[in-house]
Order: sequence, then C-alpha cells, then structure tokens
Amino acid sequence: MSGPQIAVIGLGATGSAALYQLARRNVRAIGIERFDLGHAFGSSHGPTRIIRLAHFENAAYGPLMRRAYALWRELEKAAATRLIVTAGIAEIGPADGELIRGTLAGASRYNLPHEVTDAASLMRRYPGFKLPESFLAVLAPDGGYIAAAAALNANIRLALTAGATIRTNETVISVEPLPKGVRIKTNRDEIEADGAVVAAGPWLHRLLPELHLPLHVTRQVVGWFEPDHAAQFAAERFPVFILETPHGHHYGFPAYGEMGVKIAKHHHRREIVDADCYDRTVSAADEAAIRAPLAEYLPAANGRLLGAETCLYTMTPDETFIIDPMPGFPHVIIASPCCGHGFKFSPVVGEIVADLITRGACEHDIRQFRLQRFA
Repeated sequence: MSGPQIAVIGLGATGSAALYQLARRNVRAIGIERFDLGHAFGSSHGPTRIIRLAHFENAAYGPLMRRAYALWRELEKAAATRLIVTAGIAEIGPADGELIRGTLAGASRYNLPHEVTDAASLMRRYPGFKLPESFLAVLAPDGGYIAAAAALNANIRLALTAGATIRTNETVISVEPLPKGVRIKTNRDEIEADGAVVAAGPWLHRLLPELHLPLHVTRQVVGWFEPDHAAQFAAERFPVFILETPHGHHYGFPAYGEMGVKIAKHHHRREIVDADCYDRTVSAADEAAIRAPLAEYLPAANGRLLGAETCLYTMTPDETFIIDPMPGFPHVIIASPCCGHGFKFSPVVGEIVADLITRGACEHDIRQFRLQRFA
C-alpha cells in the first residue's frame, strides 16, 4: 500500500468497521486494541444485536440505517457469511407511549415499511405475548438481529486481507495530534501516523482529556431465559421485540441456538461505572430488573436463567453519537456511536469516518453528531 498510515484505536464494532473501510481504500491502516479481539470488557461482544430501520429514540437515524443495511449486505457478500437474520421486529407498548409514538414518527418520516396492529392481533400471530388490550404494536419486516461476533470477525478478516495490520493487548496511553500527523503512545511503543480514528468506546474521554467530553459509562446486563416451548420462540416464528411497560423499556430476541430467549432492560439500573473496574458479576437484583416483564407479558419465556453477562453503554447528555474531527485537527476523527444502539450503525459509521479522514467530507448529514453541540 502507498497511501497514508491511519491508526484506528479500539477494534470493537465501530473500529473494526472503520479499519476495513480504510484498508479497502489503499490506506495503510493499523488497528490497536487494548484486549484480545472480541473481548467482553466493552460494548461490542456477545452473539446478537438488534437491527431496525425506524428508531423511536431519534427519527433522523432513518437515512443512516438505510445505508447501514446496504453495507451489512455488502459485508455479508464479501465475507460469505450470513450476518443478518430478518426475524422482523415488534415494538410494543401503550398507544400514547414514547416507543409507539417515536417509532411511528420515524417510519412515517422516511416511508419505512411497517404495520400497526392491536394487542389481540399480535397475540394471535405470536402466542408467546400476553398483552393488555390497550397496547399497540408496530411491526417492521426488515427488523431482526445481527450475528454480532460473526460481524466483528468478518470486518477484521476482510481488513487483514485488504492489507491492514492489527496490534492486540496493547493499551493506548495518549493521543497527541500534530499539525501534520499524530503521535500515539502505548504501553509498548510510540507510533507516528498520518491520522487516527479514536473509537475507544468507554475509554474515549480518557484518551482525549483536553476535549472535556461530557461522557459517562453505564453498566448493562443481558440474560437468556429458558422458554416453556422453545419452538414457539424460534426466529422463524417469533420476532425481535422492544416492549414499553411500567417496568421500563425492555428488548428481546428469539431463541438463539441453545441459549434461550434473550432479554435486557434498556439503561438497566443506570449505574455509572469505571470501565476498568466495574462489577461484571450478575446479581439477583440484576436478574430481577431484566426478568421483570416476563411473568406479566411473556410468561412462556419466564423460565430459568440460562446465562447472563454485562456490557457497557457510553452515554452523551443527548443520548446520541459523536462523529466529528477533533477541533483543529481534521486528521483525527472521534467516533463514538455507543449510546446503546450503535452496533447496527457500525458499517455506515465506519464509512463516514473513512470518508472524513481521506476526503475531509462525507455524504451524510452528521451535524447532530458534532462536538460543537457540547460547547
């Protein structure tokens, strides 16, 4: 390769996608990861992640997700690996609740395929649910889940094939932007590069302390439960779902392999933690928080806990992304789509940061993700 050398710091979902997008553009891309690839200490591990076009959190995500879907399909083809299972998604809750109102706003704004149904119709279609008569559901056929671990592996494998290099178990200590490059100090070395993508997730604010990024890291827990009738919850018979109830917002997946039905509470117990020393054990209180809606709304999935694990959200005050060059240094790109729904966006975020660092511009409107909103 004869192009510039760009370092990608952090090889989770965002960093691995950026590494692949850079390597395929004749960039000498080098990825630096503080742990092993696919580690369980951040935000990108585990078997599955939701994918959906409409977002109740932010209707403006629609165009980005259209492009993300196209890039996921390109990645599947390039890797010869199935990465997306379109089981459909059901977003369920009170007609006047945040979930239904926000999902319909996003679907209507961008003419996204969807169907609105009442609780009785949904329960006839999916008998696993037990819902109040007053609930509605927005069904989207393109929703489903991403095989998360396989997606990470695909990006890394294709990046290596395209000429990228990777350094694992190497901790970046500092990132020093220079007028025409960047100096990266690690626990093993000092690396000079033409530019950098900082995709360090929950460690981002420590690497760029001079920016005073208003980030906080929260601890999340997901669990897998044994259903009474596993066949009823198979992907070909049961959708991915998001459920708004008095217990909060919970999201779940059909049974995946032998792991049972996956469910978690969005924002869990809102515990702010240190990414280097948080409690990764799963307590009875954790289980209670994620199990809460099962007995009432999914009783057939309210079986024994088969497994559970923790992960992290990296949160901004407005609960959306940071994608922006570092002020005064256009060759250092900050990429943090980690507010609890970033995985599905990773291919398009990887494309955006590759465009920004190689061309100085991108095709997408990313004004809402700029750093200046925190000024």
